[in-house]
Amino acid sequence: MEKKIEIKKVGRALLRAMHYALCTVLLVLAGCVQEEQFDDTPLGNYEALWKIIDEHYCFLDYKKEAIGVDWAHIHATYRQRINSKMNRSQLFEVLADMLGQLQDGHVNLYAAHDMGRNWSWYEDYPANFSKELQDAYLGTDYRIASALKYRILPDNIGYVVCSSFASAIGDGNLDEVLYYLRSCNGLILDLRDNSGGNLDNAERLAARFTNERLHVGYFQHKTGAGHQDFSTPQPEYLEPSTGIRWQKRAVVLTNRHCYSATNTCVRDLKCCPLVTVIGDQTGGGSGMPYSSELPNGWTVRFSACPMFDAEMNQIEFGIQPDSIVLLAETDRARGFDTLIETARQMLNGQ
Repeated sequence: MEKKIEIKKVGRALLRAMHYALCTVLLVLAGCVQEEQFDDTPLGNYEALWKIIDEHYCFLDYKKEAIGVDWAHIHATYRQRINSKMNRSQLFEVLADMLGQLQDGHVNLYAAHDMGRNWSWYEDYPANFSKELQDAYLGTDYRIASALKYRILPDNIGYVVCSSFASAIGDGNLDEVLYYLRSCNGLILDLRDNSGGNLDNAERLAARFTNERLHVGYFQHKTGAGHQDFSTPQPEYLEPSTGIRWQKRAVVLTNRHCYSATNTCVRDLKCCPLVTVIGDQTGGGSGMPYSSELPNGWTVRFSACPMFDAEMNQIEFGIQPDSIVLLAETDRARGFDTLIETARQMLNGQ
């Protein structure tokens, strides 16, 4: 039986690898057959960047509907700022500003002197988080298992902080954490300010909160240069871990700085029967990022493959919690974290 489960897990990893490889091949082939060549001039680099996004970015039609992004209109608007005498810094500013209209944290322009980015997915919202308060709840005697910090709170509630998925979180780490917390009445998983990392780490964590295979979402990839050229949606499933799984209630804490792989992790955790998500809407970032190069050597990263929830809803702009709970200034002044205290009350049946 264990062998069958392992085969199923490997199959999913292989499916994702094949999916990513296919996306990459399609992007490369599109670049190879591109008839139009662009010169290394301000205008040439501008036109090359606009066309890369026009043909390969996966959210143009969705963002036109959701926030009014008109990529053709943007082309005409920013073209007026291009001239043959502008220097590299001036060109970079125009190109980065144009990309910023997409409001996508996975869209970046990289040059030797700077990185163009748009962080409005969290900068325009309350932080809903205090590192000082989090540290106070953890104390100084907390345990560390790779990227996880954890301890048992005085009311016998397990508290686990995962601030990044960039560092490896192994099955052995998760086994040790959950075994140590096994006698707790419930568990708080604090994902606030986790801006993402390796999607495998995120899924490995979420897999500890289900005993059954769960349909959690869909993904697609671009199949052509048209804005609507996508593959048939492919379902994604969360497989239960073969290691120790959490069998009691759990509360997940989120804020706007939960992005990319963390956004996907929250999507998966919301499908788990004993999990409740509280806090703020996540930051989003559902498109798998890929890169291309401009004639002058600058690199552009962009979202090429969209991901959805189990109802085929877009999660690019974030996921709503089951219950909105905001950090109250009155609580902060008294040294309390409103989200953590709310989760403790929920888990203690109050």
